[in-house]
Amino acid sequence: MADRTTAVVWDQALLDYDMGDHPLNPVRVELTMALARELGILDRPGVQMITPRPAAETDLLRVHHADYLDAVRLAPTDPFFRGWGLNTEDNPVFDGMHEASARICGASIAAAEAVWHGTANRAVNVSGGLHHAMASRAAGFCVYNDPAVAIARLLDQGAQRVAYVDVDVHHGDGVQAAFWNDPRVLTISLHETPLALFPGTGFADETGGPDAAGTAVNVPLPPGTGDAAWLRAFHAIVPSVLRAYAPEIIFSQCGADAHRLDPLADLRLSVDGQRAAYLAMRDLADELCDGRWVALGGGGYALVEVVPRAWSHLLAVATGEPLDPATRTPSGWRKLAAERCPQGVVPETMTDGAEPEIQAWQPGTTPDAVDKAILATRVAVFPLHGLDPHDPRD
Repeated sequence: MADRTTAVVWDQALLDYDMGDHPLNPVRVELTMALARELGILDRPGVQMITPRPAAETDLLRVHHADYLDAVRLAPTDPFFRGWGLNTEDNPVFDGMHEASARICGASIAAAEAVWHGTANRAVNVSGGLHHAMASRAAGFCVYNDPAVAIARLLDQGAQRVAYVDVDVHHGDGVQAAFWNDPRVLTISLHETPLALFPGTGFADETGGPDAAGTAVNVPLPPGTGDAAWLRAFHAIVPSVLRAYAPEIIFSQCGADAHRLDPLADLRLSVDGQRAAYLAMRDLADELCDGRWVALGGGGYALVEVVPRAWSHLLAVATGEPLDPATRTPSGWRKLAAERCPQGVVPETMTDGAEPEIQAWQPGTTPDAVDKAILATRVAVFPLHGLDPHDPRD
């Protein structure tokens, strides 16, 4: 749609969320924004650049406990600090940790409010998506849970039906926990099976609390799942549940770590398959809630090979025309990427060279591990939405 506007939330200060010698290196966000800028994505008509402010304490307290916020402030001053999931290998402390974490939450709030209040149709915060943080505990490289904080802000402003779709390779456990018994929020997560991967949750039978049955949807996929099977699972579950729920706004957590090159997990998507997922989520937002779509980043540890290309595709999809996968990465960006990640292999094009195939799910016709996972999720969740788990038309 020619009149669509997109808010892109960005500030160099978002790179201050820096755990040091750690897989969650902010260079992946720096290189994403540099690539999107050189490709002209950020200069498209209708793009609004927003500089965020750190989230206020009142916003953080909608999701996190006050004593945990105090611990996050204190931890960098005490080298022997223990507890709250902090000062561990996964969640090392760093100077300015509270401020940097609050700024990422503020960026996701800014994205959410731009869409909710109609100043933009879509919004993107690639620095966000820290979906593992719990009410009183850091987890999985995440100190504060910016998706949950931003969603809670919209609930306070009157939202009644918020959908959250998480395509990170890891289960979106912190967001699910935050809204487990709140029927105003639907959480959907496609991830590698918890039998094989952190955080060990996200089984198909996790479907929400007693007052919100069916509002947690989990699709645990076996290691080795590639584009065709992953997209089959997505299309067999996500559109049907979203249509039944009828959201007012859709959030997407777009972790890039389901890619086959990611060093921390074992799914086998390509950049092209990830691009197809972004297109599907955009189209569902256009169909179901007049395009109101908030897209966040997330995991992704192939710092130069994958994340910048995946999220530049995300930015392109959100801001207008998708990029041609055959587009070459600009020479200036390749030079910057080689300087910033000298051990990485700098990609020369925006594709992995394989057009993803989207196969329709048919019960019983392809009884492999992915189809078993699809059916388990459909059996657990579809009846709670008035859908037939065995009917491929649902």
